[in-house]
Amino acid sequence: MIKTGDTLPEVTFSLRKDGISSNPTTADIFAGKKVVVFAVPGAFTPTCSEAHLPGYVSLFDKFQAKGIDSVVCTSVNDAFVMAAWGDAHNAEHLIMLADGGAEFASAIGLAKQTATFGGLRSVRYAMLVDDGVVKVLNIEAPGKFEVSTAEMMLALV
Repeated sequence: MIKTGDTLPEVTFSLRKDGISSNPTTADIFAGKKVVVFAVPGAFTPTCSEAHLPGYVSLFDKFQAKGIDSVVCTSVNDAFVMAAWGDAHNAEHLIMLADGGAEFASAIGLAKQTATFGGLRSVRYAMLVDDGVVKVLNIEAPGKFEVSTAEMMLALV
């Protein structure tokens, strides 16, 4: 499992923004940038839609004021779902990265098998990444939403 001080592994994501599909890599997203990234088990799910994503949307300006270049949301969903979910929550300032095959979640050791919830998914977490290196990593205990909130991460950047 990834830990503070580790460099993120190189993977390719899917992204759909403004009707255009692309496949940015870890380097494209994180190299030379200070990024807050948070992961959710699934788009359009209750805690993710009612609290996790909205918190980062509402505090985006405060993250920028603290020198954060990007706020990234990732989930094991396809790029079309991530784009639609972002649109539904006015998340146009966030990068809604699709980890459709759970390659990123698996590479960092934060994938979990959920069976009836959709198979392999990401655990809920948030991290501060500076030039590809993990500076802060907050992983939620199963069923919890405490340490990966936007408020918690804002206090740590």
